[in-house]
Amino acid sequence: MKIAVVILNWNGIKFLQQFLRNVVAHSSDLAQVYVADNGSTDGSVDYVRSHHPEVQIIETGGNFGYAGGYNRALAQIKEPYAVLLNSDVEVAPDWLKPLLDLMEHDKNVAACQPKILDFSRRGKFEYAGASGGFIDSWGFPFCRGRIFDALEDDHGQYQSVMPIFWATGACMFVRMKAFREVGGLDADFFAHMEEIDLCWRFQRAGHTIYVAPESTVYHVGGGTLSKSNPRKTFLNFRNGLELLLKNLPPNQLLQKLGVRIVLDWLAAWRFLFAGNGKDFLAVFKAHLAFYGRFVSTIQKRGGAYPKLSGMHSRSIVLDYFLRKKKTFSSLWLE
Repeated sequence: MKIAVVILNWNGIKFLQQFLRNVVAHSSDLAQVYVADNGSTDGSVDYVRSHHPEVQIIETGGNFGYAGGYNRALAQIKEPYAVLLNSDVEVAPDWLKPLLDLMEHDKNVAACQPKILDFSRRGKFEYAGASGGFIDSWGFPFCRGRIFDALEDDHGQYQSVMPIFWATGACMFVRMKAFREVGGLDADFFAHMEEIDLCWRFQRAGHTIYVAPESTVYHVGGGTLSKSNPRKTFLNFRNGLELLLKNLPPNQLLQKLGVRIVLDWLAAWRFLFAGNGKDFLAVFKAHLAFYGRFVSTIQKRGGAYPKLSGMHSRSIVLDYFLRKKKTFSSLWLE
């Protein structure tokens, strides 16, 4: 097999029971399916062993988050390609072929993703990836089909194959040679934004990232942490700052990091005025953690700073909140 479909699991037996059979049925002709267990205590491993003997199990030995868990799991596979697949994803028939064809046709592509639709509202794009990930120059991510919380209906408007800035960690097809070349995921991120950091480093190493929307999957989302969880707020804000500190060119670092810090605090006060005191506190803690790891993060810098695909030259915050641009097509990026 050329492809390893690797599902990272942490106490997600309900999703394995719901979705694993579907993944195996639509993947086994091209891929070996693995479940990489991150120290679950809910009987997940026993369930896979007894109900899916065709699935190989990798036990990481503890809960190392998304980044650390996948690094440990992917170190044990031999296939040249891997799909990092969330456990709460339903895949469509023949979902792997368009992704494999893209990677085989262009050896410079390090990662790609399918079109991600909402599992419950199947005609609507899903938050974590939609039809390809982009980023603005201040480090705020958005998608072709999703800007902040504004999710578009899928009318086939984003069906073209195209280069993007980042591929979603919910379903990321990676070339293992490139993954190893850049050192894998940054385990210090633990979870959230780590796929954006990986794709930024892929591009800095001279690779490209693509979306292949003829492949479709359906994502539940929020399977480990809901969008309203303060822990998720903490990880997103801390990792968002570290993303910039690691990857921005030297001549842009001070200005853009400074602006991002100000924008973060505006977001924090917005949380507070909306009655979300726990999220306000999470932003405060995220900034403390960022400053506490400033030296260790800046030591990860280095390498080239080429022109990047999928970086929006304006502020997506201003476009969305002031210019009222709620759809990707209104940004005139295509």
